[in-house]
Amino acid sequence: MKQNKLVSRRAVIKASAGAAAGAIAANSVAGSLSPTPANPEGPFYPIHEQTDRDADLTRVAGRDGRAQGEVVRVSGRVLDESGEPIANAVVDIWQANAAGRYDHEGDTSDSPKDPNFQGWAIVKTDADGRYSFTTIKPGAYTAMGDWVRPPHIHYKVSRRGYHELITQMYWDGDPLNDKDELFLSLPEAERERLLVGFETSGEVSEGTFDIVLSAVSAA
Repeated sequence: MKQNKLVSRRAVIKASAGAAAGAIAANSVAGSLSPTPANPEGPFYPIHEQTDRDADLTRVAGRDGRAQGEVVRVSGRVLDESGEPIANAVVDIWQANAAGRYDHEGDTSDSPKDPNFQGWAIVKTDADGRYSFTTIKPGAYTAMGDWVRPPHIHYKVSRRGYHELITQMYWDGDPLNDKDELFLSLPEAERERLLVGFETSGEVSEGTFDIVLSAVSAA
């Protein structure tokens, strides 16, 4: 049974690569700024509700420990195609822990879970379109065969009046990016827009990931 679940996991990730091009086209509306490229949701979007979904994924409410791994802070702005900030946009993010394991029943890998890692957060942008969250750098994990997924964070960004964006943020300079099927499914120019460079400040590495949403056309 465990083997069957693992095969299913790999099949879903593989199928996601083929869906990437259509998702990107759906978010390509002309404007002064180009919408952020889409990248597949993947099979591990959280399916069980959790009470703690705040902007600090390194700690879980009611527990004293801190998540294992390199602490990172991601911030940015959500903008429209004219460069204006979008307030009250919902930024839904989820990711694997430092060992490359998702807290999801579909992830049947042998990598350990981290009881002190939140794994999922939902934040909203402020009046200037800004958002931020603190997390850990996710670990790489094997998708299938020789395909190892690089560190990445999943995003689902929405606001009434705009097309929902589903994408992934990648670490700039990670060598696994050059072999990742989902990342390589994008044209080279669009890949660049999903890469984030991090600089270390004290014990935290900080990076900026700005997002552009396309407006829904009036009927």
